[in-house]
Amino acid sequence: MASTDNVSPPAPVPGARSEGRDKASGPRSRKGAATRARLVQAAKAVFEEDGFLDARISDIAEHAGLSHGSFYHYFDSKEQIFREVAMAVGDLLQQPMYTSVFNGPSARTPAATIRHVATQFLASYRDEARIIGVIEMVSRYDPELTSIRFEYQEADRIRAAKAVRRMQQQGWADPSIIPEVALAAMSAMMNRFAEMWFVQKLFEFDFDDGVEQLVRLCLNALQLEDPAVDPNGR
Repeated sequence: MASTDNVSPPAPVPGARSEGRDKASGPRSRKGAATRARLVQAAKAVFEEDGFLDARISDIAEHAGLSHGSFYHYFDSKEQIFREVAMAVGDLLQQPMYTSVFNGPSARTPAATIRHVATQFLASYRDEARIIGVIEMVSRYDPELTSIRFEYQEADRIRAAKAVRRMQQQGWADPSIIPEVALAAMSAMMNRFAEMWFVQKLFEFDFDDGVEQLVRLCLNALQLEDPAVDPNGR
């Protein structure tokens, strides 16, 4: 696997947030959508194996079972499809927020919701660590990708802040915290912790222990009680 340590900035893709995504959608037919999805999946595999710099469009097309020219029917460049891969991985990491916070069952307690979100987030991060490592490396040199990822995550944090406010109104969470600030800090903690653990491999924790400690930190930050945890820490 080629190293990504010397990643240089991808060339800017004008309109990658709008025009680029329009083209990335390709034909509106079911076959066109399936072909585009196959290209994104193929690109993910190639970027995981070769890193960003050494990945070639011809390799992506071949991996998808398409001609080199067919690639350009859906994407303008390697940079553009890389950003699509990054967004697809972002969707996967954010999915627990949608299933548990935004559209989750009302019977689940706030503490149980946070435990579920943290568990699923860390499990997905662990499973996708190879491509996430490449994405994090490229993001350090690509302001366009960094901006897109931030805006993408910020939209979900705004929705999550509303959920925290509901917890405060119901007497579950500490009324003195500022949800937007607290969630930004918690999100940074979770992402950096996961990167150091699964991408950089700086820690060798038991998975359940890592999840439990992260959950306790989040619950403490919001001053939420967790009936599943022994108050004496046992």
